[in-house]
Amino acid sequence: MGNIKIACETYTWQMPGEIYKGRLGHIMKIMSKSGFLGIEAETSFFGDFSDPIKMKEELHKNDLELVALCHVEDWLHNKETEEEKANSNKWIKFLAHFPKTIYLPVQMPGQNRNNLKERQNNLISCINNLSERAADKGINCSYHPNSPSGSVFRTEEDYKILLNGLNNKWVGYTPDVGHIAKGGMDPLSIIKEYRNLINLVHYKDMNEDLSWAQTGDGIIDFVGITNFLLETNYKGWIIMEDECDKCITFPDEVTLEDGFYINRNIKPLLEN
Repeated sequence: MGNIKIACETYTWQMPGEIYKGRLGHIMKIMSKSGFLGIEAETSFFGDFSDPIKMKEELHKNDLELVALCHVEDWLHNKETEEEKANSNKWIKFLAHFPKTIYLPVQMPGQNRNNLKERQNNLISCINNLSERAADKGINCSYHPNSPSGSVFRTEEDYKILLNGLNNKWVGYTPDVGHIAKGGMDPLSIIKEYRNLINLVHYKDMNEDLSWAQTGDGIIDFVGITNFLLETNYKGWIIMEDECDKCITFPDEVTLEDGFYINRNIKPLLEN
């Protein structure tokens, strides 16, 4: 399939609540059946699979790669709290068994954007510190901004602060095309502007009213973005992540349908 491969994220199974926690084996089975080649797993799903041997066995059984490990924390202070640092060190140790996997920190959105400058600086400081520790162990890192109203990096101005503040010696950038659009920006323009920092890409669709759409039903130009990545010799993974309302009740079905969309519309581009 060339230099770009497509994986799937676990957030779709987070939307129903706690039903799928501890069922990462089932989730992997659905991803594999849908035609995805890898998984980005959020750490709350790991359970027994925090044992790297068990994780490797389950990945092999489903013919998947562990593309990225998503780790969510608050990171509200200018240094990691003891608990945050212990958590990150735990996952850095885990990832020593998966040297090709990207360590992907994501901040838990707040309730508002009060004290914005301080919170932005604090997050950048924490991400730079944990990414340097990870890099010292040979682990590649990337940062994923999001777009809820309490996120501290959600607008074009915020992105300039973030992506000029992160130490790109240690950490890359994961553009999420849905979150970019939700923040009032054009996804392709942002990807073009920060292309040299990108080491992972998230695809998610959106309706014109800025509600989440099922993949292929919304306004995001996945074909145009994919073609640009190909034209600029992107060598990495695209992660599919669906947040449409249907996921709340039917995450398996949504993922199978997303796989059909990807197989029909995106994979042919990668094979040319």
